[in-house]
This record gives sequence, structure tokens and C-alpha cells, in this order.
Amino acid sequence: MKRPNSAEGRVRRSRVTSFDVAEAAGVSQSTVSRALAGSPSITDETRARVEAAAARLGYHVDARAARLRSGRTGTLAIVVVGRTGFDPTRVSGFHYALLGSTCAAAAECGYQSLVSFQSDPGEFGWNYFAQGQADGLVVMGTSVNRAAWADLLKTDPEGPVAVWGAPHDDGRWVRADNARGAQLAVERLVNAGYRRIGFLGTVDSEHPQFAERYQGYRETLMHSGLPAIEPFDVSGADRVAGGREAIERLLALPEPPDAVFAANDAIALGALEALDRAGVRVPNDFGVVGFDGLAAGVHAHPPLTTIEPDFAEAGRALVSRIFDPEGEPTRRVPVQLIERGSVRPAR
Repeated sequence: MKRPNSAEGRVRRSRVTSFDVAEAAGVSQSTVSRALAGSPSITDETRARVEAAAARLGYHVDARAARLRSGRTGTLAIVVVGRTGFDPTRVSGFHYALLGSTCAAAAECGYQSLVSFQSDPGEFGWNYFAQGQADGLVVMGTSVNRAAWADLLKTDPEGPVAVWGAPHDDGRWVRADNARGAQLAVERLVNAGYRRIGFLGTVDSEHPQFAERYQGYRETLMHSGLPAIEPFDVSGADRVAGGREAIERLLALPEPPDAVFAANDAIALGALEALDRAGVRVPNDFGVVGFDGLAAGVHAHPPLTTIEPDFAEAGRALVSRIFDPEGEPTRRVPVQLIERGSVRPAR
């Protein structure tokens, strides 16, 4: 029978502490702390004895207290920027996918994520690091919410910051390899025999990623000996509706294109709807390629061929800028062509 005043007798009546483990293992409390933290200064024999005593007593390291002692929170703050005037959670499927991959990358580093959706002035908050709530901040979302991005620049929050979707370049950004994606999209259309290829998407200072995709589109067509067309503007908050309207204008031209590269998948899905309503056969008579790799594209008619960023790598790139600020930053995330059914076979 265990003596009432022994470590194993006492823990039946109160919470187990590292001092109880130390007594049971016959070592000091500081040795217990170092052994359970993986310190190389502790021998394998001692570590095994401490771990066995901890397991026998049911002792678990107080992770919160350990973080407080180290000055770290073990938390990554993620702000998702939505459109002004809309429900802040009404963000694109792309940003939900990016949010998921960023949370997964943070978890791989042993961090939990604190997520906030923000869209309107008066609700913006960026100082998670200064307030001791997080060890860094990732901001992602729509580039057209200029008020949010301007407030982020003005606030200049403490601690490491990484951004995806900002309309400015301030050294903290991560983006898809937009030029390479445009090249893959246009080359696929050219190889399928389409010869008058249009671009759907607004190209201006509020859409830097669209501008990069349009530049890649122009350069690839030039190298192919084909004419580039001025972009068909897609304005408004509803990108699917914008894609439908752009196709209606496009089909009314004297010499309409026979294919389009859409700046994102939402625009491309609207384009497919409008083409179907107009009786245009896709992909036989008209080709469509999107950009973003949204899962919704699988269910389009026909399924949407698209350019997909490596979401897992995107999440890791954002997180690495927080937890490895001295490392060489990843600026451009690789992309790949996802073949579905909206482009006919190569000729």
C-alpha cells in the first residue's frame, strides 16, 4: 500500500504537479521540466524515468503556462477581409480554401488559429500581437475593400504580418504565380485550336492579381503570334453575374472571340451559364478556362478547366512569413492546369 504522504498517494486528492512527478521519479522539479520539454541536457535514462512517472501519475504539461513563460501565445491571428456593406462571412470560395490551408499549416507548426471576418470601417482590428492574443497576423481577402487595406497600412500593427490579396506591394505579400497560370491557360486554348481568345476581368489598381493574369495572357498570345484583346470588364460584387453579362456583350460583337480566359472561376462559371443559354457549344465551338481551382467548377456544365494554386503551399508560405521571418520568403505559389471539360482536346 502507498504511504498517504507519498506523491502517488497525494495526487488522488489534488491536481498532479511537476513536483509530484519529481518526487516519484527521484529527480528535481527543474529536471522534470527540462525532460518533458525535450531538453538535450537530460539523459535518455532520466527522461524515460520522468516520462514513466508522469504517465503513472496522469501528469500533463500545462501548455498555456509554458507559453506564458516563453512569452508566446501559440496562436496565429487570421483576418479575412470581405466586401464593404456585405455580411463579413460572404467571402469567395477561394478565400475559404486559403483560410483552411493556412489553419492547417499553422497546426503543423503547433499553433492554433484565431479567425476574424471583417468588412466595414469601425470593426477593423489588427493589433493581436500587441494585445498578447497572437504571435503574428495573416490578412487575406478581397483587394477591392480599399478601406480595410488602407486601415491596415495606417495601423501598421506590431509583430510579423503576411498578406494575400492586398492591392499594394509592401514586402509582406504572397501571391499565386499569376503570370505562369495565364501562360498555362492561354497555351492550352491555343493548342486546342482556338484563335481569338478574350480575357474576362477588371484590370486596374484594385485588382493587381487580375492585372498580372492579363499581362501573362497578352505575352503568351504575342509569343503565339495571335492578337490580344482588350479585357472585357467585369464589375459589380457578384462575379458570376458579371461573367454572364460580359459574355452577352462579347457575343454581340461583329467578330466575337471563340474562347476566353477568365480572371477567376466565379467569372468563368457565369460565362459558362451565359454560353449555355445562348446555345453556344462548349467546348466544341467555344473554350473557357478559369483561375482559382474552385471545387464548384466540377459541377459546372461542362466542368470548368481551371488554373489551381497549390493551396497547401500557399498556407505554408503565409505561415512561414510569421514563424520564420528570417528565412527566405516564398512570394509566388506554384500553379497547375486542372483539366476538366470546358476546353476541347489539343490538336
